Order: sequence, then C-alpha cells, then structure tokens
Amino acid sequence: MNNVFKYRVVTSFITLMFTCAFLSGCAQNDDGGTNTSTAKIVKKPHVLFISIDDLRPMLASYGDPLAKTPNLDLLASQGVQFNNAYAQQAICGPSRASVLTGMRPDTLEVTHNYVKFRHKLKDVVTIPQYFIENGYNAAGFGKVFHHGDKDEALAWNWQPAIDKLPEGIKKPSRYALKVNNDLQDNYRKKMRAKYGEQAKFGLGSGPAFESADVPDSTYKDGYTTELAKVTVDEMLALSNKPLFIGFGMNKPHLPWIAPKKYWDMYDPKEIALTNKNIMPTSAPEKSASMGIHASFELRTFYNVPNYGEISPELAVELRHAYLACVSYVDAQIGKMLAHLKEKNILDETIIVVWSDHGYHLGDMGIWGKASNYEIATRVPLIISTPEMRNGSEQAVQGQKSNALVELIDIYPTLAELAGLPITKNLEGLSLVPLLSEPSKVWKTAAFSQFPTPALREWGAYPLRQGMRETYFGKLIVDVEKRIKAQQKNKWDRELFEKYLMGYSMRTERYRFIAWLDKRDLNKAPLYIELYDHKTDKHETVNVAGKNDKTVKELLKQLLDHLDKKARVGV
Repeated sequence: MNNVFKYRVVTSFITLMFTCAFLSGCAQNDDGGTNTSTAKIVKKPHVLFISIDDLRPMLASYGDPLAKTPNLDLLASQGVQFNNAYAQQAICGPSRASVLTGMRPDTLEVTHNYVKFRHKLKDVVTIPQYFIENGYNAAGFGKVFHHGDKDEALAWNWQPAIDKLPEGIKKPSRYALKVNNDLQDNYRKKMRAKYGEQAKFGLGSGPAFESADVPDSTYKDGYTTELAKVTVDEMLALSNKPLFIGFGMNKPHLPWIAPKKYWDMYDPKEIALTNKNIMPTSAPEKSASMGIHASFELRTFYNVPNYGEISPELAVELRHAYLACVSYVDAQIGKMLAHLKEKNILDETIIVVWSDHGYHLGDMGIWGKASNYEIATRVPLIISTPEMRNGSEQAVQGQKSNALVELIDIYPTLAELAGLPITKNLEGLSLVPLLSEPSKVWKTAAFSQFPTPALREWGAYPLRQGMRETYFGKLIVDVEKRIKAQQKNKWDRELFEKYLMGYSMRTERYRFIAWLDKRDLNKAPLYIELYDHKTDKHETVNVAGKNDKTVKELLKQLLDHLDKKARVGV
C-alpha cells in the first residue's frame, strides 16, 4: 500500500468516525446558541488559515541567515514546507482574490487592487464560504481578504467578539508614538497644501518604520491575535460546529512597525554585513525596461527620499524594520497556536500558512512587491495536519517539498483534507499527495503575472494623472525614457499603461517572462525574458537572446496554458 493511498484511507476513516459519532445522537446546537451537551464531538477537523501580508520566504526554516522565527520553524518541522510556492500576482488584491476563490487573476478579471472579485463572477464561492456551506462556523480576523473586498456577508458567519477583549486592549492607531502620528498628520497637510486633490494618491504617510516599547497588542497584529483568541473561546462555548479561523497578519506590510523587543532581536551590524551578500541591487542585464518599478509605495513615507537612491544606511534600517515585523508576526502565530493547544483543539486542526506574495528589499534595485521575478512571486507555504503533528505512520512531518506549487492549490487541498468534495471550477491542484510523498513528480510549471510594473501605481492600477502632478512625476518621466530607449518603435502609451501584461512561468530550471498585449495574446510578444536558475539563481542576466529553441518551447507552453488548450499538471 503506497503512502498516498494510506494517507487518504486514514483521512476517510477519521471523517467516518466523526460522522458516526454525530449520527449516534451527540447533542449540539448549530445555530450558535448554548450547547447543553456534556460531550463535544468534532465531526470534521478545524482549520486555521494563516495569511501573512508581504512576506517573502525570510524565515529560518527557509534558510534565511538572520530571521528569528521559532514558531513558524516549529510548524514547518511538524508539517510540509513548500520551497517552490508561487503567488499568481505579486500584489495584495489579485493574489488574495485568487487564493480565496481558487481561480487565476485573468479568470476573475482581477489584476489590480481596485476591483472586487465578484464584479464578474458574482456567485463565486470563497474558501470560508465553502466551509460554512459544509457545516463550519467561520470567523475572520485581521487581513484575510484584501481591504475593501472583505466579502463579510458571505465569508464569515461569526462576528469577532470585540466585547470579550480584556480591559485595556483597544483598536490600534497606525503608530504607537504620538510623535509619529503627528508627523503623519503634518506631512499629509503639507502634501495637500502643495498638491491639492492629487495628494489623495497615496502621499503623506508617516515614517516607514517605528520601534516603540509597548505591548504586542498596541499594534494591529497583536490586537488581532487577542481578538481571535477570545472569539475562538466564544465559538467553542456556544456551538459544536467545527471552526474555520481566518487569521490574517498585516505585517510585514508597510509601514514596518513592531514593538521594540522584536527590533532588539537583531544586530544592525549583522544586517549590514548580510546586505553585501543579498541579491544584486541593480536590474537584471537585458531585462524588460517596463518590468522594474520606481519603488513608488515606499517613497510615500516621510523618512524615505521621494527621488534618487536609498542610502546604504537607510537600507539597513529598512531591512531591520522588516525583520522585526517578521519576528513580531511569528510571535503572534505562536500565541495563536498555544491558545488552540490550551483549548484542546490543536490536535484536531489543519493549519496552512501562506503569504500573498514576496517582496524586494533592495533586490534588483527596487523596494516593494509588484514584479514578475522570483523575489516577488515566491512565497512561504507550510501545511501541517493533525496526523503529521501526532506522528502518524501514515503522514510525514518536517519534510520539505521542492515541487512547483501555486497558491491557487490551497483551496482544493483544504477541501480534500477536510473530507469535502472538490468543486469543478477550481483551477488549482490539491497538494494532498505531496503531503505524504513530498518528492513526488508534480507540475511542470507555476504561473504568475503582473501588468507593466514600471507604469502602474503600487496597487497595480494604471497611472492616473494625479500621480504625474506630484513628486512621482519626475520618477515616471525617468521610467518612460528608459522604456522608450529600449522598446523604440514599439512604444505606445495606451498599450504599455493599460494592456501590456507580463506573464511569468517558472519551470524547474527557468523563469520565462513574455510581455503580451492582453487584447490579442496571439500577437508576437513585445519582449521576452529568460533566466536560467541552474546557473543564475538570482536572475541577473536575461539569456533569451542566446536560447532561441528554449524560448520557442517555453512560449508555446505558456500560450497553451493561457488558451487553456493544455492542462499543466501532474
């Protein structure tokens, strides 16, 4: 009997036992009222769905030399860590919409932050919604869906128990220090006075980082953790339904703010030394001029230059701040896991940890997400099941899979692990076979996309006139000059700003990027990029011009995928 079959037999047996216990007459109150039964029988496993914002695989378990992430490292040792997991688009809104619906950005027609995922497919069923339909209570905390697209009416059927929070824990402001809140207010006034209505396009943020000697709950993610804990208590007390807990960590999204104790975990001198060994800080040789942006988002902050280079000294501070936020988030996840253990449900809980995309920290000369390169599309992904943590013979733990996987695979994976049928409209592939056989032959490619990063705002929206009328105008002029110099007679403002899409394909050996006109994907690409990870893992040189045969083969594979004529899979 092979491992995959054993794993599925055990999963089915557990589900059958839960179902039989339920049918035998175990009393429960499914409408959220008080449960008078003395026995609590869980019919299906609970799910802890941990989403993290803007986290590249900067974890000790992924080999980062500085990151201090003991809780996530422990979880990886009790599950399967996916070393080659990729987001479908390196920006919050499209990525999260894709994860939560199991559909790619083009299918949803969500490729920037300012369109709701139900605008086209109004009846699409999200992950938490699907679990509710199958007998779960679901509650969401922090950032699970993208801001402004939270789908509250359908995604969650249990409201956070704000009234149960311990005395003294209040909803946080952006900064903990008054001086920084005042800086933000004054800077916004200055921007409005100088640019008028155009200042609404993201200008006027306070400092890019803060280190205050305050409790964890003073900042957003600590508050989210306390709220999640008391709500879980309430859900367990008032219902016997299994739980789906959406636990969304906002950091390390800008601004990088975390309690001082997490900053104190790192030595700036070590960060400075490590900076010398990070990816090259210039754009890849012969790369697409439209593929590298001007770090727009970071430049909105008070203590970051609006124009020009980020100094080495500031770069160290920024990386220090990012690392502090990573450790802060790790601590909150540890608290949540400890709470589930205290409530005796951790051993009945499936856990998945994912980030919506990676992040450039000066790599390739840019700061931020929003590119088609490895550093922006590769993400941490960890899955841990009760069987893994309990040391079942039928499950592996502490293993790392190098299979090419995608965030759209999370939906069918969770459905199968919970014993639910996998709906036909999902575009991902269940990772359950890899949980018992991590080295199994898997997908031939993972796909990502991003529309013209150099000529999009940081939410991936086409540049608005307001951006040109602020200090971003000078940056945009520089970017356009660079594109025109490379693209020459191919330059067309409407095409490059509105319709040009970079489609990225990661195979075992290559990263392939084709810049295509979305209005007609059969047109010849405007530009091709090819990076050979066998000899160039940091993607420093585009070798498309020297590999005609490989380019032709990979372009056909990409176009077949886009046309849905060939299914890329096992």
